[in-house]
Amino acid sequence: MKFSLELLPNEPINDILELIRVAEDINFENVWITDHYNNKDVFEVLAIAAHETSTIKMGSGVSNPYVRNPVTIAAATTTLDEISDGRAVVGVGPGDKATMETLNLRWKKPVNTVKNAVNTIRTLLSGDKIEQGACLSGTSKVQTSIPIYMAAQGPKMLESSGEVADGTLINASNPKDFEVAIPLINKGLEKSSVKPNQFNYAAYTACSIDEDIDKAYNHARIVVAYILAGAPKVVLERHNISQDIAGKIRECLAKYDFKTATALIDNDMVNAFAVCGNPKQISEKIEILENIGVNEFVVGSPIGKDRVKSLRLLEDIVNSFN
Repeated sequence: MKFSLELLPNEPINDILELIRVAEDINFENVWITDHYNNKDVFEVLAIAAHETSTIKMGSGVSNPYVRNPVTIAAATTTLDEISDGRAVVGVGPGDKATMETLNLRWKKPVNTVKNAVNTIRTLLSGDKIEQGACLSGTSKVQTSIPIYMAAQGPKMLESSGEVADGTLINASNPKDFEVAIPLINKGLEKSSVKPNQFNYAAYTACSIDEDIDKAYNHARIVVAYILAGAPKVVLERHNISQDIAGKIRECLAKYDFKTATALIDNDMVNAFAVCGNPKQISEKIEILENIGVNEFVVGSPIGKDRVKSLRLLEDIVNSFN
């Protein structure tokens, strides 16, 4: 089992670097930094992180081909690979319709758009030209093959990720979701040259860890509220969450009534959309995911009130799985 960290570049860079150094120190495999137009530029932050670290791999988690042209994603990734001496990875996903609308971009055919982007990036990273004639020159990637992950949640995107990528960042935290997702990925893998034992099945989770179980759950409630509010009907039904309660939570968030929204989030909802608890509970939940087929556990927001302390609580867990 690999362990990875997901960070949002919306805070001072020194704070981000501190968390990445801790993750590296406790033997995390990857750090994924989100790529969103209203935060710090992901590739500039990654370049600085590459200079400040020596073993942890890193990449955008994830870039989308509507905001960033796949050629620019490939160029940035191969540059990062040279800066980091062969530690680059890259995540590609569709983004979300609401974001595209704020940028006046059409969110058209997301599955095909992301598949084509992954294929374009792979072609360029291999040193070849794409059909339109574009290629990369003057770049010096270190790895023979830079791993490309595809972010996925829906059935078609999950299947496509197995078909074209080296790994899937599965946007889920509960075993029920992975029991659905992994067979779909494997269906896509039947069309790929990548073998299942070489593929990265990454659980891109919301994770909250604390020695105090109640604190771990309480700290996760606002994050879970946002995840639940955006969850599709099929996912809500899978976790026995009514449309009525989901609608009430959306209304509260729309009015910035976070107190009422979090009060509506019970522990079952937290367990549906986050991996929460003390170190023993977190370890047990990761073991369940591993038995389903997950081989990379991504520790995503909120992590904990004191994120450095929370990451340190994961050290023994990381060691126990390796």
